[in-house]
Amino acid sequence: MADSAPWFEYRVVVHPHHTDYAGIVWHGTYIAWLEEARVAYLQRHNLTFADWVNAGVDLPVVDMALRYRQSLRLGDEALIQARTAPFRGVRLVWQYEVLNSATQELCLDGTVTLATVDLTSRRVLRRLPDHLQAALSSPGEGKGQGAGQV
Repeated sequence: MADSAPWFEYRVVVHPHHTDYAGIVWHGTYIAWLEEARVAYLQRHNLTFADWVNAGVDLPVVDMALRYRQSLRLGDEALIQARTAPFRGVRLVWQYEVLNSATQELCLDGTVTLATVDLTSRRVLRRLPDHLQAALSSPGEGKGQGAGQV
């Protein structure tokens, strides 16, 4: 992935509601964290989900591939790294790594693909509105620190 954008970083602390009875992060929690990182990334690039809605665009998840490699536990700090892959049509492919902040151990990696869909017709868009395309195409700020509050 040498041609990929730099990582955007978003941190969260593992709280009790993120875990199972044994204090291990529940697998679905990671999916929520990936979305939070994606929203923070877009905000860093001056895009909110309201901007997408106002432009008449929805972003449903159409594909997800995750590899769980190492568990995080209650009290750990997770570092979620997110970046966009090179564009493939109007699909937005996000790459992720979730690390244990203290050890830098890789806990999860994966990709999430979003389709761009017209809010009214529910049809796939063939072209993004110019201002959204420009914001996504601009060089990232790299290690923008997301303020994870969860």
